[in-house]
Amino acid sequence: MSDASPAFTVRSLRNETSAALAQAGVPDPEVDADLLIGFVLGVGRGRVQALVVLDSPVEAGDAERVRELASRRATREPLQHITGMAPFRSLELAVGPGVFVPRPETEQVVQFAIDALRAVPSPSPIGVDLGTGSGAIALAMATEVPHARVFAVEKSSEAIAWTHRNVEASGATNIQLVQGDLADAFPELDGTVDVVISNPPYVPDAAIPRDPEVRLFDPPIALYGGADGLDVVRVISSVARRLLRPGGALVLEHGELQGAQIRDLLTADGWRATATHRDLTTRDRATTALR
Repeated sequence: MSDASPAFTVRSLRNETSAALAQAGVPDPEVDADLLIGFVLGVGRGRVQALVVLDSPVEAGDAERVRELASRRATREPLQHITGMAPFRSLELAVGPGVFVPRPETEQVVQFAIDALRAVPSPSPIGVDLGTGSGAIALAMATEVPHARVFAVEKSSEAIAWTHRNVEASGATNIQLVQGDLADAFPELDGTVDVVISNPPYVPDAAIPRDPEVRLFDPPIALYGGADGLDVVRVISSVARRLLRPGGALVLEHGELQGAQIRDLLTADGWRATATHRDLTTRDRATTALR
C-alpha cells in the first residue's frame, strides 16, 4: 500500500508489516506484526485481529509509526526492546539494553519453584533467585506466593536498574534485591532457604547463538558460562547447598543438551533426587534436586 492511498486499514498494514518482517527473516512475522500494531494502537493482539477482520481504518500517523518500528524489528532488534516490555506469566516487565529478555520457557521453569514454595508448611517460606536479571523469576515467586519471602541477587549494574524498576512497578513488598556476586549471596540465610532457583548463563563460550536477537542484544554476562557452559552452575551448586535447609529444593534452567551433565555434577556434589524436566517443545529445560 502506498502513502497515496485514500485510507489505511489495519488489514493492509498488517499484511505489509508481516511481509517486511518475513523478508528480513524475523521468526513469526505475523505475530510480531500484530504486536507492533497493537503497541502503536494501544490494544492487545486479539483486538488487532478483530480489527483486521473488520477491515477497520487506521490513521496515517499510526501507520507510519508502525512502519518505523517494523524497520527497527527488521534489523532483528528484539521486539521487547522496541516496546520496552516483556510479558512473563502475569507480569509485564520493563526491559531494554543491558538486561536479558525473559523467555516463555522460563515461565514453566519457575513453576517448579512456585510449587515447592507453596508446599512448604512454614507461614513464610524463603525463596532465592540467583542472577535475577529483569527480576522475572523472583517477581513471579513473590507475587504468586505472597506469603513467601523472596531474595534476589544480580551482579550487573545495567541489569539491576531494570530489576529495581520492575520490583517497584509490581508493588511486591515481600522481595529483597541486592547487587552483588551470586557466589557470596545472602550468608545471613545459610541453612534456612526452602527453594533456590536460577536461570544462569549456560551457553558454552564457543557456541555463538544463531539468532541475531540473542547474539547482538542480550548481555554476554547473561549468556556465556565457560568452555562447557556450566561454570556458573558449578558455583550455584555450592552456593545452594550453603543456603538451603535439609530437604530444600534447587531448580536450574539449562540448555537442552546439558541435563545429564548437570545431574552428574549435582549428584557428585551430594544432591539427592536429581531430575531433568522437558519444556512444551519436549526439549530438556530444567533440572531439579533436593538438598
